[in-house]
Amino acid sequence: MELINQEAKVLMEGCKIKARSSGLKFDNETLEYIVTNQNILRLSPKIMIPTMYDYWVHGIRVNQEQEMYKHYPSNPYETVINTRPAVSFYNDNNPDWLNVMIFYHVLGHIDFFQNNVFFKHTWDDDFMAIANSDKIVIDRIRRQLGEKKRYVDYVIEFIRALDNLVGYYKEMNKENEPQAQSKLDFFFGQFLRENSNSQKWIEFTNKYNEKIKTFGEKRGNKEFFHDIKSEFPEFEEFYKKYKKEYKGNEDLDIISFIMNHSDFLKKEENGWMKEVMEIVRRTSLYFQPQIRTKIINEGWASYWHQELFEKDPMLSTNEVIYSRVNSGVMTMPKVGLNPYALGYKLICFIEDLANKGKLSKEFDRTLDTKERMKYDKKTGMGRSFIFHIRENFNDFMLLNFLSKENFQDFVRQNKLWITDKVFNEERRSWIYYIKSKKGEDYRKMVIDGLYHPPHIEVGQKKDGTLYIEHMFEGKPLHTPYIDGVLRGTEFLWGQPVALETTEFEVDQNSVTKNQYDPTSPIKYKPIRVLYLMKNGKLARRVKN
Repeated sequence: MELINQEAKVLMEGCKIKARSSGLKFDNETLEYIVTNQNILRLSPKIMIPTMYDYWVHGIRVNQEQEMYKHYPSNPYETVINTRPAVSFYNDNNPDWLNVMIFYHVLGHIDFFQNNVFFKHTWDDDFMAIANSDKIVIDRIRRQLGEKKRYVDYVIEFIRALDNLVGYYKEMNKENEPQAQSKLDFFFGQFLRENSNSQKWIEFTNKYNEKIKTFGEKRGNKEFFHDIKSEFPEFEEFYKKYKKEYKGNEDLDIISFIMNHSDFLKKEENGWMKEVMEIVRRTSLYFQPQIRTKIINEGWASYWHQELFEKDPMLSTNEVIYSRVNSGVMTMPKVGLNPYALGYKLICFIEDLANKGKLSKEFDRTLDTKERMKYDKKTGMGRSFIFHIRENFNDFMLLNFLSKENFQDFVRQNKLWITDKVFNEERRSWIYYIKSKKGEDYRKMVIDGLYHPPHIEVGQKKDGTLYIEHMFEGKPLHTPYIDGVLRGTEFLWGQPVALETTEFEVDQNSVTKNQYDPTSPIKYKPIRVLYLMKNGKLARRVKN
């Protein structure tokens, strides 16, 4: 692995100028490395972070990837890492013109990383340096444990089984309220809004300003709240309750709850475990926005590599091979899903709607298909609108932005549909068929495939048991994983762990009917189930 040569760097600096002139925003400093396929195989298990901590599973995955490469060799074009400065890797087989095209794609990613609000908590971080620091900490702990260093990997494994449950959105809300415990902010914000009117807000603002002017900030603040007691004697109790509830938000997820309340982890000899847990949790939080913006992020980068490279002189004489490479990335498959193509087509479609004034109530009232196709107000607002989307949307918001009619137009325009398959006994093969061309069906299929970890609530019972309640949202948990996850959680908690969840069992009445009438469907009914992990043994019982 080495930095790109000076000639290629000059080309890429030129790409930055063109990208900025089109409206993209990103830091001046970037790092680009040339890597071999073997480099990529070794870095892939570490999410292409060379400085990330070592973990035994990484070695297994490297061996798996190397064996797979022997039979199915492939040449990844690039990878870009969201850090400061942004780091990107380029395959050593790439010609210069291809690296220029790829760099435009990379700049689209960097612009997205550094401007999308879902990445806000990463904007100021050099994650490569953070990861290196974390690696040093874990290596130090391994040395200190000596013969027991294998327990470091146990703790990493146990927490990685839970790290999809990190409180990503709670962390975002926490960052948005840096002064949430201020008595003054609480009074003028939440308290007055819920207990008075706008006229009172103006009255108390004037009173506060007078107190500050007369007594100064420190004493004036004290005098102001002394007067408040006479009109709102209940305010102090409201504020105490608010502070207590806000303090409870420190338990942002199951990992932080275990770290804060586990008696096992409070023992001096187990303090190192909390350091390892925090590292795994922080790493997961850093990558959460990327998991939630796969479609829009890839679509945005694909939009810009086409927009910018097709105007670049480097395309000259490479049009045919570029078309072949680009079509391989941007083709929408008839079966399955390509996030690059879907994201790109959605962004282009929304840009076209904004340019034609179709994001309006007037257009929504237009139901005739021919009239909808001819509708064009020529607003020229498309480009600015997709920059607004880049700044504020994730995958779920992008997919739900369009109205039912507009999404149907999108599906029809791009000839999209949902496929299904049946097994042909004569041919002994699967036969695929078009199941639906409805826009809402297609949208539901894509949304159902988005990253959506289970929602849980965590608490502690009087007997010390860690109680995890799974809020059922239509999808049951993958039961083969329950034993391993609860076993690791019990180790870290130091006491029994209970999990309440929803499962489905066969309705025996429907089975009986099906025996007499094969056309009668077999039905399933939901049941609440309680799993209890105690002393390494898992028990299961039905609650209702």
